[in-house]
Amino acid sequence: MLPASTIFLAGPTASGKSALALELASRLDGEIVNADAFQLYAGLDMLTAKPSAADFTRVPHHLYGVLRITEACDAQRYHDLAKPVIEEITSRGKTPLVVGGSGLYLKALTHGLAPLPQGDATMREKLRERSLEDKVSELLALDPAAATTVNLRNPRYVERALEICLLTGQPQSELRQGFQNATPAIRGLVIIWEREALCRRIEARTRQMLANGALEEVAALGEVSFTACKAIGIREIRDHLACQLTREQTIEAIAIATRQYAKRQATWFRRETCYQTICLDSSSTAQCPLESALRLFSSF
Repeated sequence: MLPASTIFLAGPTASGKSALALELASRLDGEIVNADAFQLYAGLDMLTAKPSAADFTRVPHHLYGVLRITEACDAQRYHDLAKPVIEEITSRGKTPLVVGGSGLYLKALTHGLAPLPQGDATMREKLRERSLEDKVSELLALDPAAATTVNLRNPRYVERALEICLLTGQPQSELRQGFQNATPAIRGLVIIWEREALCRRIEARTRQMLANGALEEVAALGEVSFTACKAIGIREIRDHLACQLTREQTIEAIAIATRQYAKRQATWFRRETCYQTICLDSSSTAQCPLESALRLFSSF
């Protein structure tokens, strides 16, 4: 269980979560904890619209740029990173404000992950004797989704995933998304924008992202993990750098992918009934999210 004082702020990409979190943290003596899967990585500052250096100075921020770009991450690892940070913030009498749009990572904290089976030493020893190719083949036969959820080039990850499948008789990809509490009572807010207004925000942010150096950032990346490579913009910018897309085509491709992602995020958060909703549209001013959030806090 997380400390009861923890506040969760969720919503689609480009919805203004970071700006709202900054204002709330300033008023609530809070500290911000990242729950964006890609802002965890170092080297993706522009591409993922990380808070600025001035924002970091104004309010303490945690779990931004803490992973190498070659590292994989999942909900379990995020949970293990975030939980002690949240507890440490609370121990100092501060308010943890968990902010992001990665629904599964947030849910790992709000609902608690179902426990996975303990390792079996005998089984692990037998697995180590087999070739990686053989283990990958069996894993994919038992859990086809492992092709996109497990780093199949890492023997340790493959062995653990296969071990879970063999011990439980169930796909490990499904078990890793199991939760302990179906109806948690949390202090949570989700920002939902009217579609056209959010689309305009996405395009504006995409253009600003490239103007701020996202092209150079991606050009310097080198090899990235199978988790990090899912960040929107990496593939599109690499196509541009290979002269396959013009700058305008790159902007449009990133904006389209971002709009599609935002739609999936909005669908996810509509199902999460533990959040209070802040609804915004083209007539909303910069103060509207903060005013709505402060009003909703009176109902917690």
